[in-house]
Parts: sequence; C-alpha cells; structure tokens
Amino acid sequence: MTCIFCDIIAGKQDAYLIYEDNTHIAIMDRYPIQLGHSLVIPREHHEKIIDMSIEDVSSLFAKVPLVARAILQATGADGFNIGQNNGKAANQIIPHVHVHIIPRYEKMGNPWKRRTIANDEDLKKLSHKIKNFIKSN
Repeated sequence: MTCIFCDIIAGKQDAYLIYEDNTHIAIMDRYPIQLGHSLVIPREHHEKIIDMSIEDVSSLFAKVPLVARAILQATGADGFNIGQNNGKAANQIIPHVHVHIIPRYEKMGNPWKRRTIANDEDLKKLSHKIKNFIKSN
C-alpha cells in the first residue's frame, strides 16, 4: 500500500512544506480543522507511535514547539491543540505517525466538528509565512 506521507517525503506528492530537517518534515493539513492546522511527520515510516523507539518519539515531539510557535505568530491564534492518533479506532486516517498542531481562536468557538477543504492560495501564502517565522526563531 502506498503511503501519502512517504510520497510527500520522497517528492512524489505535493504538499505545503513549512519545516524540514534530516529526520522530520512539517506540512499544512489539506483538510484543516482551522486554517494553520499543520502536521509534524517523521521521515521514517512508522504506522503507530508505539512502533517507534523512545528516542524517535522524543525527537518528533521536540519539533512541535518550534512549529507551533511559528503557527501562532503567523496566524495570530490565541492557542493551539496538539493531537496524535493511533489506529483506525482513534481516527488515524493516514497510517504514518504524525502530530497535529491545530491553532485555536477564541472568537471562533469550538470548530472540532467543522472541517473545510483549504484553498490552495491560502495554504501557499500561510506556508511561506510560517516558514519565515521558523527560520527567525
């Protein structure tokens, strides 16, 4: 079975990349809960977090504050949620470990049940803005 995240990492599939290093990438979520919703993904394929070593999990979560801080700066969000799903029963849609960073806005109420399909131009502009904040931190 093909993994869309592995395809993105290999450059076979397009994504709005906001961060990358030798072991991880971060991209904009194509179906965001809120604009700015992003995913931090290890380059090495593991289906569930329990398949990873403690060191690899630590390395994955060490990227979250850097990316989250940039998302908050770029979006002006009031807060954020972190999510990490494992298995179909936990609503893991892509079977490749990833961490969701979801910006939250007090004025918007609880959007957990509303998802949209993001506009490509909005994703492109915001991905560049977030990348610039990551570079400056």
